[in-house]
Amino acid sequence: MNLARASAILFFGASLLAACSTTPTTVPAVPTSPVATSATGAGGTGPANTRPAPESEMQTGSLRPHLDPKSAISTDRSVYFDFDNYTVKPESITTLDRHGKYLAGTPGLAIRIEGNTDERGGSEYNLALGQRRAESVMRALKIYGVKDSQMEAISWGKTKPRATGHDEASLAENRRADLVYPVK
Repeated sequence: MNLARASAILFFGASLLAACSTTPTTVPAVPTSPVATSATGAGGTGPANTRPAPESEMQTGSLRPHLDPKSAISTDRSVYFDFDNYTVKPESITTLDRHGKYLAGTPGLAIRIEGNTDERGGSEYNLALGQRRAESVMRALKIYGVKDSQMEAISWGKTKPRATGHDEASLAENRRADLVYPVK
């Protein structure tokens, strides 16, 4: 009985160690570009690698998604908040999912998350609220594997409004956190 028990423990231990191997079984997809590269280099005689090209191998003619004006990464960069609140709304999950996966798959890329508020409230209060909004987005992006070193959270408070009106639609447009990518 003890021999069977010891054998079972040994078998499960070996299985557990085999499952924890550091050798990846699949190549993770990097959402930088759908460009296929050749696994053999300039010779071109080997099998083609169909995973997206890393940013160091990208063709000079193609734009990275955060620089491509037609890309959703480039056009959908704001997370909106309710009045006097810094909780990420469910409507923003698609935006955060897209940016989180892109940034996690592009570890050399860093962003700045800029928190903004509407014009109501004092300057100090709005700076603090904008900072909490930026940090809230930062925490949400960490869920997707984005590293702290890739993100910086800052607040503009009410100093950089997107909409200049005083109606509710304009105020709502200004209650946001913007994901700002480098231009190069």
